[in-house]
Amino acid sequence: MKVVSFSLEEGAKYYGSIDGNRFFIGKRVPYAGGKGLMNVSGNAGQRYDRAEYREKYKFWADFIHPTAMAEGALFHTLNTYDRAHFTFSFLQFAAHVPNGDFVIYLRRLLKELPVLAKEYFPDLEIVGTRIHRVRGNSSTELENDHSTAGIIDYLNPSLAEIEDTEIIQAARFIHWVQNDAAHRALQIDVGIDNFKKAMSGYASHYKLDGADDIVCLLVADIRHQGRAHDAEIFNALKAADPASELVKLGEPRYHERLLTIKKEIKRLKDEGTLGRHRYKKDRRDFVPV
Repeated sequence: MKVVSFSLEEGAKYYGSIDGNRFFIGKRVPYAGGKGLMNVSGNAGQRYDRAEYREKYKFWADFIHPTAMAEGALFHTLNTYDRAHFTFSFLQFAAHVPNGDFVIYLRRLLKELPVLAKEYFPDLEIVGTRIHRVRGNSSTELENDHSTAGIIDYLNPSLAEIEDTEIIQAARFIHWVQNDAAHRALQIDVGIDNFKKAMSGYASHYKLDGADDIVCLLVADIRHQGRAHDAEIFNALKAADPASELVKLGEPRYHERLLTIKKEIKRLKDEGTLGRHRYKKDRRDFVPV
């Protein structure tokens, strides 16, 4: 079992140690009257690089790039201060969504990387298809189709203050992903698979069959973050230039994020990666034009 020790230093920064390896866990930040952890600091080797994954995932490695950049892009990106209670990964998988990206991610970690899963989270296991916490001879389901309250309680019980549990669980995720290439690969696989499945649904819901890649990317990013309602998205899609309207959704509240999205879309368009594909519903994929 991985034993975590931690300390609060420099006034607001938590550092951890596992197996004698010291690392940054997160900065203490205030939010909406409460407190939580944030970690968006790291080096290039800890950041999503689409070039490394293009051979396996093709255009999808590029398609998720702007969203990844807006979400922090670091494999250990951490946020424990808002309503999700715990978001983690280069795409900030959120723990508050039943059957959502974080739940799928944790299920797969426990199932596909069982040896290290037992080292980092010895009290978690998959029972049937659900994540359970095991204590002695008892087993408690932590998530179902309607709630992730058990997972939230396990990771970050309260937004009012930063608990030891919150620091320790964050440290385990951070140390594991920083020191295990298989963990990072699984994180990428979960992220891209989630976008693929989501785009198939968006193609039907928003009538995006044949839509260009930039419009699809903007819809996918809006839905990933949840910054606009359906009515706003449908109205933007009716415009003469849907992309220019979609990229405004979320202003002014999410202005900084939208600047990042626009900058990265321009970068990919200028290099000839974006603006050259359309989504085909029957193939559940993008095709060159």
